[in-house]
Amino acid sequence: MLVPWYLMAAYAYYEQDDPILSDNLFDTMSKRMYSEWESIEHFHKHLITRMDLLAGTYLGKYPERVKGAVEHLRTTKGK
Repeated sequence: MLVPWYLMAAYAYYEQDDPILSDNLFDTMSKRMYSEWESIEHFHKHLITRMDLLAGTYLGKYPERVKGAVEHLRTTKGK
């Protein structure tokens, strides 16, 4: 679940200016993904580069599925 959470957190932060994870948690996730990169399998992995992970950022395109997941998270939060 690292890839979808990475993309969702980046979308919420960079596109919506409303983070769903703390900066520290995002950085920790980026470092873990970088160290485990070869073993990670996810159909959106190709959207992320190891350079993104080193920089702790993502400025690429976001699939509609990622956008919808963030919206779903926001609407069901606390329910």
